[in-house]
Amino acid sequence: MREKHFGLGLFSLMVFVFLLGPLLIIFATSFEPGIVLQFPPHGFSLRWYEQIFKVEGFIRTFKTSIAISLLGNAFALLLGIPAAYALSRSSFRGKELLNGIFLSPILIPGIVLGFTLMKYLIVVYHLPMYTGLLIGHVVIMLPFIVRVVASSLSNFDFAVEEAALSLGAGRMKAFFKVVLPNIRSGIIAAMLIAFLESFNNIDISVYMTGPGVSTLPIEMLTYVENHFDPTIAAISVLLMVMTGVMMFLIERLMGLSHFTSR
Repeated sequence: MREKHFGLGLFSLMVFVFLLGPLLIIFATSFEPGIVLQFPPHGFSLRWYEQIFKVEGFIRTFKTSIAISLLGNAFALLLGIPAAYALSRSSFRGKELLNGIFLSPILIPGIVLGFTLMKYLIVVYHLPMYTGLLIGHVVIMLPFIVRVVASSLSNFDFAVEEAALSLGAGRMKAFFKVVLPNIRSGIIAAMLIAFLESFNNIDISVYMTGPGVSTLPIEMLTYVENHFDPTIAAISVLLMVMTGVMMFLIERLMGLSHFTSR
């Protein structure tokens, strides 16, 4: 039995090393003082973190990524919250089909979805690149909004809403005064998950960007094609830290959502 536990522990350790090893290497190489990315680093320097803010392309595309993620989040919330409410609250013909449609952007490979969006939005309908990029990101954020909000609604007692309706509140007032406050933390968690999915997206953005319009991940890909310095490692560390903080907040908010709904 002890040997079995030892073998399981060793296997788990190997899995953690396999998953975290590349991240630790990136973290270490981001402090390399030389002009070439190498491991192990030959010293310690923050020069490449400073270099991030000197590259105009990074600053410009960072602003674009933030704007696309926030705007897309707003549109996805406007579509996703009513959809999640309808799917959780009502039973109607075609409900499973509608649910499948909302999940389809997750099930379809990103490359296929990105190429399809480019073909129709940009080539066929001649939409501006920025508009097409925004629509593409709304499409990939919508399933996360719907699923997370629906998860929060699954723990919500709709008898509370019925009580508000029986006391004279209108349907809209009951929704905004009773339902939304009880799933607020779930909505915030959905926003954070969708934001991360949009901000870090590559497979959709690579088809929906062009001259004058690009996102930070695409700019990073372009930069690494022409440079081999540790700047990409430094910016990757910052993005990992941002992602880790947001995932921690999502976990806390989802736990709070389940607690308050009960």
